[in-house]
Amino acid sequence: MDQLFDGLTLIDVHKDLARNIASLIISENLFDDLSDSPKDWETAIQVELDGKPKVYNSFSPILHRPFEESHWDNAIQYPFNHWTKSRFSNGSHGVWYGADTIQTSIYESAHHWYYGLLKDAGFDKVGMIAQRRVYLVHCDAALINLKEKALSHPQITDPNDYNYCQSIGARLNYEGHPGLLSRSVRNTIGETYAIFRAQVLSTPRIFAYFTYELSNKGIEVLDSNKKEFLTINY
Repeated sequence: MDQLFDGLTLIDVHKDLARNIASLIISENLFDDLSDSPKDWETAIQVELDGKPKVYNSFSPILHRPFEESHWDNAIQYPFNHWTKSRFSNGSHGVWYGADTIQTSIYESAHHWYYGLLKDAGFDKVGMIAQRRVYLVHCDAALINLKEKALSHPQITDPNDYNYCQSIGARLNYEGHPGLLSRSVRNTIGETYAIFRAQVLSTPRIFAYFTYELSNKGIEVLDSNKKEFLTINY
């Protein structure tokens, strides 16, 4: 691959990454339609947990564990269970994507929402909205550092052609590497992380909710108080 892998370095990452996903802003109690009694909810929760394998250890009270498990599935496990084509995957393996900042996660996700979903389907009309949830997820891993290689290999940050990156991802995943760090394509001062092994991620927790809305100004990003957080031109 044009000597891409010669001279690569590792970066030792021990920090929170931003995971930006589509989500309804208002969530529901999973069992409140079964009974008005919290004691009955706990019984139902216990029955459900008894039938599921544990994917992590939890010290939370039993009543909170289904919600904790939901956060785990949404923020960490989902892309490893549902393989799709993306920048560093040809669809043959799962990749979890995170960002160095909330802003980077917004720029990346807003681009894919507009160009990969709305515009392709002909729904890029003023007034279209999407609700997003941002998790902070802790990462502990020695990751392949592609930031400098991206300067000499511009295919890594090609805005449209993912073939080169998918070949990188296929090799790193096959060889068992936990993931990589690269430059953000949509936010030039940002960083993105592609993770191939779920075990290096932990402690998912909700950080913020946002609404993306198409307007004549671009993609307006509003916080949970409906205040403008930033606007992205498209």
